[in-house]
Amino acid sequence: MADFLAGILDDPRGVALREREAAFLRANGVTADPLAYLGRPPRCVVLVPEVLQPHAERVDRDVYTFVGPAVRRPDPEVAWRPPVDRRVLLVSLGTAFTRVPDFYRRCLVAYGDRPDWHVVLQVGQHVTRDELTRDAPLPGNVEVHPWVPQREILEHADAFVTHAGMGGSAEGMVTGTPMIAVPQDFDQFDNADALVAAGVAVRLDAATATPDELRTALEAVTAPEVVARSQEVAADIARGGGADRAVEVVESFLPG
Repeated sequence: MADFLAGILDDPRGVALREREAAFLRANGVTADPLAYLGRPPRCVVLVPEVLQPHAERVDRDVYTFVGPAVRRPDPEVAWRPPVDRRVLLVSLGTAFTRVPDFYRRCLVAYGDRPDWHVVLQVGQHVTRDELTRDAPLPGNVEVHPWVPQREILEHADAFVTHAGMGGSAEGMVTGTPMIAVPQDFDQFDNADALVAAGVAVRLDAATATPDELRTALEAVTAPEVVARSQEVAADIARGGGADRAVEVVESFLPG
């Protein structure tokens, strides 16, 4: 830890970050060094699902309370509704890593024109419909959008192709939606492995996954045991209490 902290303070960016944190703490009546205060809190609310926490059995529960992701609730005003008599597959790689038209085309080959599935494909702002339909017309069971109300769709989805960012992973787990994880960068690789270990996902390499592999993955995550496990994890997360429980923990620690 000492070497890690020293490395932060050897970098001008680390020094600037420490100064910003110190100013924020002082404005709220805290004079402690931010590196110590933020790294060793006397009480902490944990928003990462406990099932994704390595060595969760070693966490001090008197200090750390797992409340589960503080994801927003579904908006009743959002009008998206699932089709009748079809299962729903959502394909969304978040907001930052969406410039992958070839991967989307392989998804269209894998999941297009299947009468038992309705596919919602979010492609971001950098991919056009013309790029998607370069080799073949858009299948009739697919709707394409630059952005979709992900939380609301996941309430109805039977499977979710995700880049395994923490936001998407959390929403998939909260809604009990089995996932096909195709990580792109940063923490997503570890998140994908953790989802697989939790029994709620399979992992593929987005750069090399073939349509056959994508189809096989969908069959795997919609198997009864994976669906049941996904629902079990969702129920465990719900028992954590989410944002409401987080507020209770914070208020219980306030003076008076």
